[in-house]
Amino acid sequence: MSDAGTSAIVSGPIPQIRLFTDWLDANRNLQFGDYEELWAWSVAELEAFWQSVWDYFELQSPTPFDSVLGQKTMPGARWFAGAEVNYAQQVFRHVDLAEAAGQPAIVAENERGETAELSWPELRRQSASLALELRRHGIGRGDRVAAYLPNIPAAVVGLLACASLGAIWTLCSPDMGTNAVLDRLRQTEPKALIAVDGVFYAGKAMDRSVAVAEIRRQLPSIEAFFILVSGFGDTDVPGAVAFGEAIGRDDAAVDAFEPEWLAFDHPLWILYSSGTTGLPKPIVHGHGGIILATCAGQHHFDLGASYSPNNFGDRFHWYSATGWVMWNVQVGGLLSGTTICLFDGSPSGPKTDPDWSRLWAFAARNRVTWFGAGAAFFTSCEKAGVDLAQIGNLEKIRALGSTGSPLPPDVQRWGTAQFAALGRPDIWWCNVSGGTEIAAAFMAGNPELADTPGRLQCRHLGAAIEAWDEQGRPVIGEVGELVCTRPFPSMPLYFWGDDDGSRYQESYFADWPGIWRHGDWLTIGVDGSCTISGRSDATINRHGLRMGTAEIYSAVERLPGVADSMMIDVEGETGDSVLLLFVVAAEGHRVDASMEAAVASAIRGSLSPRFVPDRLIAAPGIPYTLSGKKQELPIKRLYAGWPAAKVINADAIATPEVLPWYIEQARLWRCEAAAETTRA
Repeated sequence: MSDAGTSAIVSGPIPQIRLFTDWLDANRNLQFGDYEELWAWSVAELEAFWQSVWDYFELQSPTPFDSVLGQKTMPGARWFAGAEVNYAQQVFRHVDLAEAAGQPAIVAENERGETAELSWPELRRQSASLALELRRHGIGRGDRVAAYLPNIPAAVVGLLACASLGAIWTLCSPDMGTNAVLDRLRQTEPKALIAVDGVFYAGKAMDRSVAVAEIRRQLPSIEAFFILVSGFGDTDVPGAVAFGEAIGRDDAAVDAFEPEWLAFDHPLWILYSSGTTGLPKPIVHGHGGIILATCAGQHHFDLGASYSPNNFGDRFHWYSATGWVMWNVQVGGLLSGTTICLFDGSPSGPKTDPDWSRLWAFAARNRVTWFGAGAAFFTSCEKAGVDLAQIGNLEKIRALGSTGSPLPPDVQRWGTAQFAALGRPDIWWCNVSGGTEIAAAFMAGNPELADTPGRLQCRHLGAAIEAWDEQGRPVIGEVGELVCTRPFPSMPLYFWGDDDGSRYQESYFADWPGIWRHGDWLTIGVDGSCTISGRSDATINRHGLRMGTAEIYSAVERLPGVADSMMIDVEGETGDSVLLLFVVAAEGHRVDASMEAAVASAIRGSLSPRFVPDRLIAAPGIPYTLSGKKQELPIKRLYAGWPAAKVINADAIATPEVLPWYIEQARLWRCEAAAETTRA
């Protein structure tokens, strides 16, 4: 395939979205003047669009489907009823062509520099071996298989083995506390457990054997138990089959094994909400919906088969722990035949001596072409003064991805300048936003659109996304609630254990029946680009003017003296409120009068005087979820007097060490407020 017609913005491969629109022209006689026209067609003609995705990616079913979208209500939309699919089947379609072209399926490296590479045939063999072992233990369709694994090839093998059998995969990261894991797995009652007995993270070996034994003891539903020996476990875990043996078969049965055809909406995996305010929601996604949404998403991620002439040698990396949905998104690269690159460990090494160039060095060593991470990672690199020119050969990187929180415009410009200095002035940023709820993106990138620092380039094809005001009216150029007005294939099938659907209904459809409310503040520009301003339930409303916390952090955290920050609006009994800004000072700085003046000036100049905090508080750290979201709402509830046990789950927090400080600060605040009330 020639490069004729390649966008002036991005050199190299012809963008996948261009190939798709060319196909629509040739096969559907459809032409579009610009991306907004293409998007508008994709949401107005849902059935035609998703049928085109099915046909373009040559998805297969041994049985015919009745219609693309039989029932159009939310929740309860029914997609491709009658079709049979399998996630693993779609992945393994690429084995022969990828192997013939010499392209691996997985390239993996850990924090200590140890590397591993899995070919496509070896990935299929290990998955088949594990599937047969699971079947031997009685695991079949609908049974839950839980894993307690880091970001290593074994986790990918486990997912594909379960998908092959129709078992339901559910994965927890070993950086989660035992109680947090049990809060999730007790709800889903797994029949099998695959666990690691230790991990190495941030320069330290960490035993997990005791935690694994406790998890196993607390889950009486487990009938099959597999242990992956890491070398970091302190004790043997009794009663487990060695994972190495389970994936070690290489015989005629393994050669003959084929993934089972399953109903389009057969459950694939269970993901979990963050679990910061009560039990996490066990979110069930189906094989077909995930395949379809991931395939459509490859247009936005610009991912093609690594063995194809257009994308030859592509390697896709997104830094993620296994407890974050971005792990699933990264593994989804295999659906398009793309080599995926896994990194297991801390992106900056030991906490006592952080080095934010480590993950870039991993990318250079492994010839990564597509590099994604949370927005906080890129911000940390910019603050640390990372110089990419000193790291190695990063010139192969053609795309940078960001999610988890809004990427500050200054940080994106920093990254663009870094790559321009490497001879890649055309570097493309694919900022995406979606979430665990859909295991996909609602807003995403397009390499043919203009650069939009701090914003998301466009709304995702097939996603009927709008920003609504408080009266439920769509607005452009104004902040509104992010809603989806029509079904999207990877919306949850249901929540596990939510037999009457009430929890699912309450989570997304309580405000506007039949309309998905996502829980983010969204602004859609006249050019179609989008800005996420933060969670709508953590929005600051000052005298009628609403501002997402992300916009405030963007203004504050560009100050050299601020390492991190978090803002809450504490409401008083008389209807007034106090704006508190917790600040973590950068090394060599402190929270004092000069910093207070700098913060006030930054907010006043960038946003509005209304959002200048009433008080700056020096904090030891900021509480984050394991997926990198600041926990404004739980801390706000602490200040409002909610019991700590009902507000926040320390095992679901990435920085649990800071929680006692916030609990004590909230207690002192309430005591002070009570004393003032008494004096009044």
